[in-house]
Formats: sequence, C-alpha cells, structure tokens
Amino acid sequence: MSEKLDMDRIAEGLGARRKGKVKSGGGYFGALQLGAEVAARFRVPPRGGRATDPSWTERRLIPLSPSTLHRLEELAKSLNVSPLQVAALLLEKTVDSLRDDDLAGLATATAGRK
Repeated sequence: MSEKLDMDRIAEGLGARRKGKVKSGGGYFGALQLGAEVAARFRVPPRGGRATDPSWTERRLIPLSPSTLHRLEELAKSLNVSPLQVAALLLEKTVDSLRDDDLAGLATATAGRK
C-alpha cells in the first residue's frame, strides 16, 4: 500500500471537519495510535529495505539503558519495525509536544541529579 491517506477527504466523506492533531498517550490506545502513525508515515525506500519515514534524513547514535532497549524491542515486534525507529518516532512526538516551560523544568531536574 503506497498511497498516502487523504485525511481531509476522509473527513469530508464522513461529513466531519478536521480540527487538529490528536496526541497519543500511554497504554493500549496509545500503542494503537503509534501503530497507526507507523502505518501512515513509514514507506519502503525505492531501492528496497526496511520501511521508514522518508523525512528522516539525519542519523545519530543515542545511548540507551538495557531496560529501555528491551521495551523498544517489544514495541517494535508488534509494529514490524526496528526498535530505534520506534524510539525516533516517540522522540519526535515528545519533542513536538514540549513547551518552553517544560524544557526549563527538565533542565532544573537534570541539574539537581549531578
């Protein structure tokens, strides 16, 4: 399935109106939303390989604890993607949802752990 869903057209067909993005939370419904986002955004590259988000052009290494990697591996199995693709998607969603005052609180909490 290489077609991208036209959410505006779907909403129009249902007699609805789009009002913005829905943020997913944790738990069962958050996992379902994460799976739906993977299905909507990830595409197989033209030369083959693992499906990914075509807008991701930067590659970086990030340190992870073994427990975090294990949890990412569990999520990745159910979505049929790699653990670090799940991490990238979750990181992107979290960064997009942060406000400036959230960052100030994070900096204060991190400084207190040193």
